[in-house]
Amino acid sequence: MEFIWDFSAVSSKKNKMASSPNDPRPPATPTSQRGQCSVLRIWACVAALLLWISSAGCHEKANMSNHIEITAADFQERLLSGKMMFLYFQQQVSPTISLFLMELEKSVEALQDYGVLVGKVTCKNQPVRAYCTDAKQQHRAFLFRGGKEFLSFSLDTVFDVNSIVAEVLFAVLRDEVKYVHTDADLLALEKTAKGKKDIVLGYVRSLGTQEHRSLMEMAYVYGSKYQFILITGGPVLKQLGVNESSQLSRVWFVHCRVHGTVMTPVTSERCPLTHMRTPLSTLSMHTFLQLMEAPLVSEVFIDPSSVPLPQFPYQLTPQVFLFSHPATEHLDLDTASALAWRLRGLALLLLVHRQSPAVKTPNKYNAAYRLPEKSSEVKYLTLHNLDDVLELFTKQEEDEEEEEEEEEEDSYSGELDDEVAAEVYRNRGHFLDLDSVTQLTSDNFHSEVAQSSLTVVLFYLRWDAVSMAFLGSFIEVAEKLEDSRVDVIQMCVVDCGEWTDLCAAQPGTAVPFQPITEFPSVLLIQPQQAAQRYTGVLTGEALHRFIMMSRMPSPLLLSTNEEVTSFLQEVPDLASFRPHKVLGLFRTESQTDLSVFTEAAKLLSGEVLTGLLRDGLVEKWAVEHDVEPPAVLLFPSWGKLNRPSVLPVTSSSKDLLTHIHTTLLQPVPELTVENLPSFLSLGKALLLLFVGEEEDEIGQRQNQALVDHMRGVSEQGGARMERYLPCWIHLGHTPAGLSVLGSYLGSLPPLPALVLTHLPSGDEVYQYPPNTPILAGSVLLWLRSVEDGTESPAGTLGGDSWRPAFEFYDFLKVMDMQEVDPRPPEEEEVNVEEHLVTKTMSYDHLDMNSKFHSEL
Repeated sequence: MEFIWDFSAVSSKKNKMASSPNDPRPPATPTSQRGQCSVLRIWACVAALLLWISSAGCHEKANMSNHIEITAADFQERLLSGKMMFLYFQQQVSPTISLFLMELEKSVEALQDYGVLVGKVTCKNQPVRAYCTDAKQQHRAFLFRGGKEFLSFSLDTVFDVNSIVAEVLFAVLRDEVKYVHTDADLLALEKTAKGKKDIVLGYVRSLGTQEHRSLMEMAYVYGSKYQFILITGGPVLKQLGVNESSQLSRVWFVHCRVHGTVMTPVTSERCPLTHMRTPLSTLSMHTFLQLMEAPLVSEVFIDPSSVPLPQFPYQLTPQVFLFSHPATEHLDLDTASALAWRLRGLALLLLVHRQSPAVKTPNKYNAAYRLPEKSSEVKYLTLHNLDDVLELFTKQEEDEEEEEEEEEEDSYSGELDDEVAAEVYRNRGHFLDLDSVTQLTSDNFHSEVAQSSLTVVLFYLRWDAVSMAFLGSFIEVAEKLEDSRVDVIQMCVVDCGEWTDLCAAQPGTAVPFQPITEFPSVLLIQPQQAAQRYTGVLTGEALHRFIMMSRMPSPLLLSTNEEVTSFLQEVPDLASFRPHKVLGLFRTESQTDLSVFTEAAKLLSGEVLTGLLRDGLVEKWAVEHDVEPPAVLLFPSWGKLNRPSVLPVTSSSKDLLTHIHTTLLQPVPELTVENLPSFLSLGKALLLLFVGEEEDEIGQRQNQALVDHMRGVSEQGGARMERYLPCWIHLGHTPAGLSVLGSYLGSLPPLPALVLTHLPSGDEVYQYPPNTPILAGSVLLWLRSVEDGTESPAGTLGGDSWRPAFEFYDFLKVMDMQEVDPRPPEEEEVNVEEHLVTKTMSYDHLDMNSKFHSEL
């Protein structure tokens, strides 16, 4: 007996599964009534399914709601026709419902392939009495079949496109896809299927996942050929050799159709299992099921090197060749069949008959293999028993199991609520290189800080996700400064989990800062000056810009015309930035005004470049710009140098800062993730224009014309526009704006879209009439109708509360429901100041009365 073998490395993944009780759903009609796919149609069905998968990620960004909007009349007509429909009846707009509708739109094409119509009925325009009057109905979606309501779903269970498709198909196939919890349940189904059908057994970590969807899609296509069984947990997992805490999904093929095999005799109760070793997906399951249909042993009469490579769908499957001698032909076939069962799902086994004159392989070889990733090369071996063949596969599977354990740990990060925490958890094995920063302790703090004219210190905690994420950016900034040979800045870090005495040092001690109570915190420390706190965005780019601008004296004394010109045009060290600039004009006798400006300039350090003109140059620049000193000239980064804004010097630095920040705002700013909080803090209503990404120069000109019209609204409206902030979001620059727009209106309107939101008087959101030209005059008339109350809101802002994802996660509610101790609590004197946590914010963040929307 001779044999040839072949294998490929296929990684296996496990997915955690929460145990789920039997789903008490109404029965579905049999497969025969659904329009089943016969064996001849399976390839066509799967091809269509895979074609949909390749395009599922693409959907229109504009006016997608039209794809699913149906009227009450359409609903009644289709209901009478008996068509299967998955519908949502929208009573109001909220961020949660908006997100659901976006996912519902994505499921249109997917469910259409299975004969399910997806739609939305707007109760405001097309009321349906049975579904538009009860407030509870707005939290449910409905599946209609045979002219009546078939099943309803809580929106908590159909939260994305995967869960929608999975739950709908699961409901449709309720009678065909069995659910087992114990080994006894599985054994009973095996006995029923013996000699009739093979079984596809799937374990998914929870319902509504991508894996659940893939399993249901395969059940729809192959349901007439195989018995599909779903497991979500329970004692049956132990029988299958799976840890119930495992996070990775699994699939087994249970061979019950052929009763009695080399591996399991006729007297055996159980059917043999083949484990799918690839991650569960629609494509991997299709390939696996095709592999299960491949002949157990193929007999050939030519050399292995002449055997054609496996064709689709087996092209990635290894080949194992066994040699047979004429004298032991039947025994060799039995041996090959036994080995084939052990290699099932791993490799295709072929038996080569040596009696054929076309077989030229030397007799010293009894085995050979061919790997799919190694072209068509066949390797010949001489082995002594079948275990030698399996040893390599066993070793390979052990390596895969180790990889699976690591992946299973990594998958834990996907369950974390916080994206930052999840990213830090995924990168926990990548240790940060701290060589480019100085690690400060209580012992070396003073000596290290004294060595530099500017020390930047990051205070962090190792167990804080945001701290660890920002630590990486901080190190990148340190390396960038080192590469650019900026040696006057020392970058340092303090681990406050280790050096609590340093971070919690009280005022009056030798450290030049207040106790650190927020993490991460960045302080800039300079000799003989109070420490300056960085309050900007926690990104490396923003911190680097802040540090480079902080190197400049604030204010910078300018003594010659050349220095002033250089200051206004381009500062060499800040060539990559275009910062705002402020120029103070002061005569010698204006000492009080000068001190106000100097104090304001110090507070603007790192944010705005400030320059100071004294004496002789003051008069020249005052005449040139037609101002009377003392005065402050503002040169915004977005403005022109020859047209500065002029401010008088106020009596306090705080008032001066307020005027400066207000004047530096663009008339019609572009909103981004970074600057949105500062604009919301102004407390003004946002007249917000959403424009799409341009495909060509014509699109760019059109978008620019729209922004110009928004400037026209601001200019023509005059004092009336003081209560509004005209602004715009470019969805190409800020893709998150698409979700914001959807949350405002409940669906995505055609672009460009103009909305009025964040009104101080309420949470209403108004939409400028779609498909109406956005012109300054028309917009002002529309604003007038909003002010007069004749315009109806298109949506409302969501509440700022962060509710639990599911009701059973509402632990505070559970605690409230528990029995309370009837004894009155003892009074305890509390020092409120000890429990206060203060946060220093820049002056453009000081408005505490503004209402922040949930998109932040």
